[in-house]
Amino acid sequence: MNSSHHPGNDATKRNGTGLEPPRVLRAPHPGASNASSSRRRFLQMTVGGAAAGLAMAAGMEFATPRPVLAQTTLDPDAALRELMDGNRRFTAERLTSFEHDLAVLKQHTIEKQEPFAAVLSCADSRVPVELVFDQSIGHIFVTRIAGNIVTSEIIASLEYGAAVLGTKVILVMGHAGCGAVKSTIQAKEVPGQISALFPHIQPAVDQAGPHLEAAIKANARIQAALLREASTVISGLLKEKKLKVVAAYYDIASGTVTTLE
Repeated sequence: MNSSHHPGNDATKRNGTGLEPPRVLRAPHPGASNASSSRRRFLQMTVGGAAAGLAMAAGMEFATPRPVLAQTTLDPDAALRELMDGNRRFTAERLTSFEHDLAVLKQHTIEKQEPFAAVLSCADSRVPVELVFDQSIGHIFVTRIAGNIVTSEIIASLEYGAAVLGTKVILVMGHAGCGAVKSTIQAKEVPGQISALFPHIQPAVDQAGPHLEAAIKANARIQAALLREASTVISGLLKEKKLKVVAAYYDIASGTVTTLE
């Protein structure tokens, strides 16, 4: 799945392990029913409590969707440009992030972090997010999960990044050859809880059919849409034009990231 310019299984039953299976959430897709709306409302309530807990743990008062405590002076459009400029440096093999004084960066990020962007990426080891965007320590707030799917835990993390740390753009990034999407298309029996990913990705397969690249791109768009709709924090920041949520596709062969909307 894979700055110097920066300023500032379907729902299974309890198994023999005694562990509860992960919650399964379906993204909205054409023909979605009232049940889908109910899931979104449940997700909103669940995530609201999770985000509040994160803020309390950080010793901060957290009002939804304010206050934003970011240090970055970038606006959402500039934050997206910075990511894409970094990707162009990556594909041109002209990286600048390694020129930073890592000792200074580490010292400056011991007590706080000031990321200007957040990226929801697949867990695939071929998608090293900071490297792909030529960014260094403290610049990108990264969440990773197979299939770059949206769950309540992922939303809670991204809400924290946006509402507390003040990230200005959230990039939901699919990638070429995604194994999670491929497995969903094949719909074969798999071991353990791997199939818990499939319901999240199935709407993209329903929409795009068995063509892998089309389904991967559809999945990124659907997950981005769910992120916008399921979080009152994120939707509030979007309305105030303090945040952008953008779907993207990473071509592993070329190293190029392309926005999908």
